Amino acid sequence: MERYLFDPIKKDLARKMVILTGPRQIGKTWLAKALMNTFPRPQYYNYDYVDDARIINNHDWALNADYLVLDEIHKMKGWKGFLKGVFDTKPEGQAIMVTGSSRLDTFRQSGESLAGRYFHYRLNPISVKELAGTMTTDIALNHLNRFGGFPEPFLSQSDTEAARWRNQYYTDLIREDILEFSRVQEIRAIRLLLEMLRERVGSPLSYNSLAGDLQLAPNTVRRYIDILEALHIIFLVRPFHRNIARAVLKEPKIYFYDSGYVKGDEGLRLENTCAVCLLKHVQYLQDARGEALSLHYVRTKEGREIDFVLAREEKLLTLIEVKLSDDQPTSALRYHRKRMPEVTACQLVHNLRQEQHREGIDIVAAGRWLAELAA
Repeated sequence: MERYLFDPIKKDLARKMVILTGPRQIGKTWLAKALMNTFPRPQYYNYDYVDDARIINNHDWALNADYLVLDEIHKMKGWKGFLKGVFDTKPEGQAIMVTGSSRLDTFRQSGESLAGRYFHYRLNPISVKELAGTMTTDIALNHLNRFGGFPEPFLSQSDTEAARWRNQYYTDLIREDILEFSRVQEIRAIRLLLEMLRERVGSPLSYNSLAGDLQLAPNTVRRYIDILEALHIIFLVRPFHRNIARAVLKEPKIYFYDSGYVKGDEGLRLENTCAVCLLKHVQYLQDARGEALSLHYVRTKEGREIDFVLAREEKLLTLIEVKLSDDQPTSALRYHRKRMPEVTACQLVHNLRQEQHREGIDIVAAGRWLAELAA
């Protein structure tokens, strides 16, 4: 299956270096190697391998390479200065792709600047949109809820193999990657926090409540959440507010990149899958088209909450509620729609018999609607 970023990355490689980030085992290396088939003289090097690291350090790759892939390069000391030099002195027409684990995205934001030399893309899990044409949208959504959107467990189509993959995946993340951000003695607390978050998907996150349960300081819990977010294990959806500072102070909602890891009923996993698809849609439009789109949720002081909203430059575009089977517009959606008639409102229902339009709200099949997103 050709991943959704293949064409836009291929186009941008002719102009600048491309930096590709995303969760572990999401398919970054696979995509980079798939692009090798479109070049006559590609070269691939992984800094984790001793021989490749020596070649990278000595600049010993073929001078006539027209596509150079440098994987896990952020593990090299002074890697940004190195890349700056490689890009500034590269032969005319040479394309450069830099890939790595989610740590690369964090390290990319500090230290020496690579400004003006690269395009950044974020690779996300498989979505309903990406599966369109290979299966019906309802089946695609069922499979994503069941197996998650990471390629290996999804393509296995086996509960047993997906569980085996998941056990190894999160064990490795905690044992290896988290140590880049924390101390060994903190691993147990972070593991416990991760387990607690699996049951808190889609709910406003109370740092004080989590701190009390873990017997830690709230600021420590915030730091642990930041670590899990930096490693692309979880992502936060913050409340919409035109005053950005106020939005940051309010409680975010948490979702997992891997819907199969969520602890809860089918409705909760459906909400998580929709969150992943919406995040992918937003990030694709940001990375590939430069659009100022963002994903949030809305909640009033009276508790009238909308699961998700899409906004552009602090202006609301779409209100989105997610339901497993309920085709009656929620009271919160009706309330906000009446006060914002210029904003599109829809309720995504997975098990829906008939699509309809009621009180200015579109009641639509979740799978079909998600298949019409940008990515």
